Amino acid sequence: MAYKITDDCTNCGACEAECPVEAISEKDDHRWIDPDQCTSCGTCAEVCPVEAILAD
Repeated sequence: MAYKITDDCTNCGACEAECPVEAISEKDDHRWIDPDQCTSCGTCAEVCPVEAILAD
């Protein structure tokens, strides 16, 4: 199950820096997780300072 970034995202980039499979990128001033690349490891959710990443 891929993770999803909610509208609570502040676009800080902490998640993108920690993603081991580089599934996170910036799109329209917002971070986005490619569900085809996401391995559901949860690392992004663990480092998000505003808890804006949830399991989809």
